[in-house]
Amino acid sequence: MIEVTNLVRRYGPHIAVNNASFKIEKGEIVGFLGPNGAGKTTTMNILTGYLSPTEGLVQIEGQDILEYPTEIKRKIGYLPEMPPLYLDMTVREYLSFVGEIKGIVPAKRKERLNYVMETVGITDHAKRLVKNLSKGYRQRVGLAQALIADPQVMIMDEPTAGLDPKQILEIRDIIRELGKDRTIILSSHILPEVSMVCKRVLIINFGKIVADDTPDNLAKHLLGGSHLVLRMEGSETEISKALSKVASISKLNFQESEEAGTIEAVIEAQGDADIRRDLSRALAAADIPLLMMRSQNMSLEDIFLNLTTSEAGVSQGEASK
Repeated sequence: MIEVTNLVRRYGPHIAVNNASFKIEKGEIVGFLGPNGAGKTTTMNILTGYLSPTEGLVQIEGQDILEYPTEIKRKIGYLPEMPPLYLDMTVREYLSFVGEIKGIVPAKRKERLNYVMETVGITDHAKRLVKNLSKGYRQRVGLAQALIADPQVMIMDEPTAGLDPKQILEIRDIIRELGKDRTIILSSHILPEVSMVCKRVLIINFGKIVADDTPDNLAKHLLGGSHLVLRMEGSETEISKALSKVASISKLNFQESEEAGTIEAVIEAQGDADIRRDLSRALAAADIPLLMMRSQNMSLEDIFLNLTTSEAGVSQGEASK
């Protein structure tokens, strides 16, 4: 559906996007993340046709965005962080205006307007002036204008910014529903929102794609193997002696426990070895009560900070090795 190959965008001597490549299939909801100034907005502007690349190739459904700009723009719905709304129009007037610009013939425009307003939940506000709407409903109108031409690709920049928790839940549900038959690129600084909606993330830093995988696979790669957190009763000396009999342990670190009178340890296994049973047997043999065992996970925030605090990152495809 979307294929970006060796994308470069320069502003004079500054390289905003540096040889970025990625592919997104139909039906995927992909989080596109990056710190301020990383090249994220520039990349999205190129994908939507607002900017031309200095070098590289962008294809939507096999068509080059430079060769078929008009056709491709019809296939894309764009929701910027600040939707381009005309405040003195009613909701219906504004969406009708957008439909006219998008080339929807008058005979089909009313039906399409009714459909998108119902989809995003603004039918009851059709006759209200946009300037009298709350932030949440203005965001819904912005989403409606992005949907008006029935695009197969949706690009959303900070769709839940400034919304209250209830509005965030509602917009999240709308995005999930839209993603059933569309390709969606979602950019947001609210990383828990991204992790709840997107099964795959792209992270850009210093103009380069430094990660392209599922959050789970990225966490596994960054942690460097299988990591377990154990909570036990006993001393560090007793626990170290008992666990020394588990040959597959490559690293053992003790940390402060959240429960008084207990010890917590982070254990790293060699490779992807599953050592849970061996750990349980070793502790039982030493009469050390095991109170908790869980996998050590990284949140999307942890992954993001890890990959964007250095230029190295995890190159595309490397995280899945």
